[in-house]
Amino acid sequence: MKILALERELAGATKEMFRAYAQAEAARVWELYQADVIREMYFHAEQNCAVLVFECADEAIARQVLNTLPFVQHGLIAFDLIPLKPYPGFARLFSEK
Repeated sequence: MKILALERELAGATKEMFRAYAQAEAARVWELYQADVIREMYFHAEQNCAVLVFECADEAIARQVLNTLPFVQHGLIAFDLIPLKPYPGFARLFSEK
């Protein structure tokens, strides 16, 4: 299942706190990307927040994976998860009546 993860910065997080864990965060995200768990990574064009596309069995597993990120573990960020499914609309257009 594809799951969209939208980052939220938590109150009290400072630039210094992010700097302290930035290298560990990048290393963990790279590991997840190499393991094909994180399929795509973006930054929101108008805000300084990450947008990740996961390939996981369900939201619970995506949440478990996100909880391994140093920024999450240290209370700097959280994620809102949006489960995705394939768009079925084209089948209606091209099915025989």
